[in-house]
Amino acid sequence: MSYVYDQAHNLAKAIRNSEEYKTYVEKRKVVYANEKNKEMVEDFKNRVIKIQMDQIAGKDVDPEEIEKANNLENVLMLNTSINEFLTAELRFSQLVQDINNIIGKAIDVE
Repeated sequence: MSYVYDQAHNLAKAIRNSEEYKTYVEKRKVVYANEKNKEMVEDFKNRVIKIQMDQIAGKDVDPEEIEKANNLENVLMLNTSINEFLTAELRFSQLVQDINNIIGKAIDVE
């Protein structure tokens, strides 16, 4: 069993050493160093999560809330450091999702 844990630790190290992770951490530090940028990003993420949770729960999502989130995203993308951070976060999230899919397929989990 320790072999599995050893491999998990190796995977974690590989992820920490990946360009996707390093870029994500670097860009996050830049954005979160500015309190206004941090607040805008957190507000955007909270809005998106609320919309997604409502959709998953089968609730009707107010189109106005979707529009507000889209408008906020458009404003955020005009800020270079936020744009770079969100792009880096997306790339890192995709890496983690890909790894999860690989593991899921290997152990036949759907």
